[in-house]
Amino acid sequence: MRWRMTLTYDRPGILPCQTIETLIATGAITSATPFDSDQVQPASLDLRLSDRAWRVRASFLPGRRLVSERIADVEMHPIDLSKGVVLEKGCVYIAELQERLALPPGLIARANPKSSTGRVDVFVRLLTDRGGSFDDVEAGYEGPLYLEIAPQTFSILVRPGTRLNQLRLKAGEPPKLETRSVGVDLQGGDIVGFRGRRHAGVVDLDHIDGHDPKDFWEPLTLRRGELLLDPGEFYILASSDDVEIPVDQAAEMTPIDPSVGEFRVHYAGFFDPGFGTDEAHGAGSKGVLEVRTHDTPFLLEHGQIVARLVYEPLTERPTRLYGEGGSHYQRQGLKLSKHFRAWR
Repeated sequence: MRWRMTLTYDRPGILPCQTIETLIATGAITSATPFDSDQVQPASLDLRLSDRAWRVRASFLPGRRLVSERIADVEMHPIDLSKGVVLEKGCVYIAELQERLALPPGLIARANPKSSTGRVDVFVRLLTDRGGSFDDVEAGYEGPLYLEIAPQTFSILVRPGTRLNQLRLKAGEPPKLETRSVGVDLQGGDIVGFRGRRHAGVVDLDHIDGHDPKDFWEPLTLRRGELLLDPGEFYILASSDDVEIPVDQAAEMTPIDPSVGEFRVHYAGFFDPGFGTDEAHGAGSKGVLEVRTHDTPFLLEHGQIVARLVYEPLTERPTRLYGEGGSHYQRQGLKLSKHFRAWR
């Protein structure tokens, strides 16, 4: 039965965790299996793979059609994820997600990759039936959710329940509170970044601290405070300044801005409230930058502006903040994804 409760809020903004939990309790967000206890983040909801996926020959948008109808046009073969499957780099897949939406009027949603997904160079985008753009969910949408998955540097092992992206829900049209420039740190220590190895093994995305980083990454050392980005390579770098997200706001890092260079920065791009704050015991947190240049080599200098952070308000303060109860990325410096042991 479609959920028809009227959503009320004190101001336009991104919904905090307690409101997301209300949407789950009232049936606006449902799932094929019970929700995990840690699935709701301070201002977002982690989405999980089901056991159904397809290898496809091309990416697509459904337009006026159902995603399932468009899959039939581009499908190469179906994939059963139930026992775990390796998704090969350089290939494109569509997976059905466990979660389903029945959004009320006035409430939209937007998805983006989780930080751990972006840091292993896996490009993911949300699809909805009759959707005209990736990652955006229109107000009133009722239907299933799908995920396009395109591993770029490493092949990955996934299974039902693997979380590759997250959904944030937005009521009304919240104002952009602030835009901050983000520079790159190329003087932070002996190692200033990492470059993904082209012929590494498989990354198991549910195996935390389970991989030797030296098998997957090449460390980058300081060289005159500059770094030459090679086309087609993937880099992990850190911001030159600390990042702090107030407890009643969230922020998004713009994935590309042609005015600062022809390269992509930060696949994930979403920061929860409390990241980097004293209140959440996270002061001193850097922003980690996932960088891939385009057709030409590009020379980065220390402190050079590479991205911008856009802040938006929440409808109310969340009942928990980022990092409470533990986090792999609170108080981070230059840091690989949680799948890798600490560099030694």
